[in-house]
Parts: sequence; structure tokens; C-alpha cells
Amino acid sequence: MERSEHADSALTVHAVRPGGLAALLGGLPAAQAAFLQAQGFSGAAGALVLLPGAAGLAGAVLGLGEDRSPFAFGGLPASLPAQHAWRFAAGDFDPDDAALGFLLGGYRYQRFKKTPRPLARLAEDVAGPRVQAIAAAIAFARDLINTPPNLLGPVELAAEAAALAGRFSASHETVAGAALAERFPALHAVGAGSARPPAAVVFNWSGSGAGTDSRLISLCGKGVCFDTGGYDLKPSAAMLRMKKDMGGAAILLGLAQVIMALDLPVRLAVRVGCVENSVSGHAMRPSDVLATRAGTTVEIGNTDAEGRLVLCDLLAEAAAEQPHWLIDAATLTGAARVALGPDLPALFCNDDEMAERILEAGLASHDPLWRLPLFDGYESWLDSPVADLNNVSAKPLAGAIVAALFLRRFVPAGTAWAHIDVYAWNDQARPGRPEGGEAQTLRALLRAVEQSG
Repeated sequence: MERSEHADSALTVHAVRPGGLAALLGGLPAAQAAFLQAQGFSGAAGALVLLPGAAGLAGAVLGLGEDRSPFAFGGLPASLPAQHAWRFAAGDFDPDDAALGFLLGGYRYQRFKKTPRPLARLAEDVAGPRVQAIAAAIAFARDLINTPPNLLGPVELAAEAAALAGRFSASHETVAGAALAERFPALHAVGAGSARPPAAVVFNWSGSGAGTDSRLISLCGKGVCFDTGGYDLKPSAAMLRMKKDMGGAAILLGLAQVIMALDLPVRLAVRVGCVENSVSGHAMRPSDVLATRAGTTVEIGNTDAEGRLVLCDLLAEAAAEQPHWLIDAATLTGAARVALGPDLPALFCNDDEMAERILEAGLASHDPLWRLPLFDGYESWLDSPVADLNNVSAKPLAGAIVAALFLRRFVPAGTAWAHIDVYAWNDQARPGRPEGGEAQTLRALLRAVEQSG
């Protein structure tokens, strides 16, 4: 591919670790080396020095410390002069990680800013197609999560999912109205309290190298576009970030996008439940008993435990197709955050091999998860005197485990299934991770799917 004039005029970032500093100094022009030394540059992580040259700015030097993650490069778009394009000199780092970190750090949700902040950019030939596809998928998921809830309700989220399917010529359907109530009754009941009608989107795609017997990867995402808690109303402070309650759907739609963009040799099935959990005369009540697609009846112990009701119907239908892997993702419980904090999603899995692949992929891609147990001893906590099970436990403990056990009731034995409880948000800006929506586990799941054959 021919290099553009834009690429040829790009300035260079030298990324260096403390152990490689002497070699870098020896390779720079004497004046630049002296300038760098005068700044006291040591190669510490995040340190950045702009190098002077005859025409003004000649380049930059970035300290990496011992950080091997893409995020070591994530601060560059906001720190380098925005009027230039940039590329990397070869060094002790993975060039794809460098490009990805730069692109992730260059993301901002600025749709409503009159004067968007300019950010430095990569030269056009630095990021390869795979890196670009991953970065685009993460930006897509982040955009969905960051969109204000008045602009992204169930209908709009369903439209985004259908449009994604259409871009890759995937067969798809949007299920709504009476058809939704019949096919996904619990999901429909969750959305019944909102003036914005619920919907589900189902789409199927096959890679160009996939046959009828290729692995079927099935994804189910919780798409609660705003969660008031229903009649078990959340306190106002707990509602402030509830536009992100569709984060599981956003992450899995992003994962689907990159799987299709990379044309992986798999069959893909995606189900997204799009609802708003609101309060009205039509909303479900505590002590209601709901039907589910699986035929299991559920007593509502708490209307704020709605995500598992959205997912249970999707999982039941998806499992009937006997996928190789069945994966759901949801911003499901505060208990998972109490246990693991905001940056470490909880993984529940009924298949040890699948769990190990996902955990190893998370570590390798610097997108980690932590496995929590599907502890059978808590099964009885979901017992109900009037229905097959309750949607919550009366005990104020082990909330993430109990939620996972609820979902497991809708996955037949022998189906390899993973449930991921995510936060889907960055509480504060860090290099490569701007404040706002975050596509946690997307890169881990992509790598795991690629290596699952």
C-alpha cells in the first residue's frame, strides 16, 4: 500500500523502558539526547518529553516503565500536539498494543460539545486492520453506553442492533408487541412499565470460512436502557449512572461487530433484550408471579433484580440451539462490584475448560476477569412458596452468586455457558480509559473465541 503524504509527514514517538534508555540516548542526535537528559527523563511509565528540532518539534519520547499493556500508550492523544500525526519507532513493546492503546486513548464522547477537544492522531498506516476493527468495536460499545437515555431507549437500542446486523448482511429480526410477550414473556414483563415499548433483536451470521458444523457462538446481552428499579425504586444517587444498565448488550454488540469485521470462521447468534425498567400502573410488582420462556414460574421478590429476567428468556432460546459456547453479559449486581471492584468483571462458568480459556485470554489481552463460584449450597436461597423460584434471595449476601445461580436454571446441563457481571464504566479518566462507558471483557472474549476451536 502506498504511503500517503499525511503518513510521511508524521512525527515519531520513541517509547522506551528504563533499561533501554542508554541505547536510545546513543541513537538520538547529540542535542536531543542532551535535552532529554536535562529533563531528568528516566523512562518511568507515563513520562513524556517533546524533542526539539530545527523546524521546531522533532518528535517525542514516552516512558513505559514496566507496563506491558496497551494503556501505556493511552495518554498520548491528549498529551501530544494535536496538529501532527504520529507513529512509533521500533522498541521493546508490541506495535499492535501501542496502536490500540493510542486509539483507545483517543476516544471521547463529544456528541454534545460545541467545541470538541482536538486530540493527536496516528499516522494512517500505523494501525493494521485487526487493531482498527477492535478499536472501532470498543468505540461503538462506548458510544452506546454513553448515549443519554432520552436518546437511547429500547426502540433505539434495538435499531442499533438491527443496523449492526444489516451492515454485515446477517439475518435478523426485531421482536416486539404481542410476539415479544409470547416468545420472551419475562423480558416483556420487565419492559411493560415503561411508555417506551420493549423489544428483542435476534440475528445470525456465519463467517465466510464457516460451515454448517462450525462452532456456534451464542451471545445474550442485557439491554436495560434505564433502570429506575421499578416499584423497588432506587435512591436518586444510585440512578445517576443507570443509562449504563445496557452495558452488557453494548459490549456483546461490540464483540459481535469485531467478530464479523474480522470474518472469524464461526457461526454467530446474538440476542439482545431491550427494555426500560420504569414505574407505572403497568409495571411488575413485588410478589407478582411471571411466566418465562422455559416454562419456569418466577416470583418477583424485588423489581430491581430485572436484568436476570431479561436474560433468562434469551438464554432459554439460545441454549435450544445447542451452541458451542453460550455467553451472557450484564451489569447485573452491585454485589459483584463490592467483591471485585469496578475494574474486574466477575466470571461465572459451568465449564472449566471454557472458563480457563476466557481467563487466560483476559490476562493475555490485559482485559482481566475473575472467576467466582456457582456454589450449589446457595441454590435453595431462590426457593419460593408460590412459584418455581424467586428472582432474589431473602438473604442479603452473595448477591452476584445468587444471580448467576438464577440464570443457570435456564441453561440445560451440557451447555458450556459463561455469565459475565460487568460494571461497563470508568469512574475516572485514565490513560486509554476515558471517563464513561467501557467495553470491559470485549478484547478478552474476542481472543477466547478466536482460540476456542
